[in-house]
Amino acid sequence: VQLVESGGGSVQPGRSLNLSCTASGFTFYNSEMMWFRQAPGKERELVAQILPRGGIVRYAPSVRGRFTISRNNVKKMVYLQMNDLKFEDTAVYYCSSRTLVDKSFQVNWGQGTQVTVSS
Repeated sequence: VQLVESGGGSVQPGRSLNLSCTASGFTFYNSEMMWFRQAPGKERELVAQILPRGGIVRYAPSVRGRFTISRNNVKKMVYLQMNDLKFEDTAVYYCSSRTLVDKSFQVNWGQGTQVTVSS
């Protein structure tokens, strides 16, 4: 199982970034996919979630209306389009999957990608 994030970087407030996560080694089409983030000194928090078919998405209140999660089940990729970035969006962003396997959930994590919003 492997989740590899890309697309992080350093941007000014109000700008955009698009994170990507490439998945392999598990049944991507049947997995919930999430983006989490962890800022220095804070707990990891759920940013966005997308269910297997892509029809249902959920967002943390702090990013709703600015971030968009999407997925491509053929390419086995999940994306996080981040617009109007704010200082408080600075964090390491992690891609995560959750798959039901034999009546239990298997959770996997990527290594993370740094997003820094600064002027």
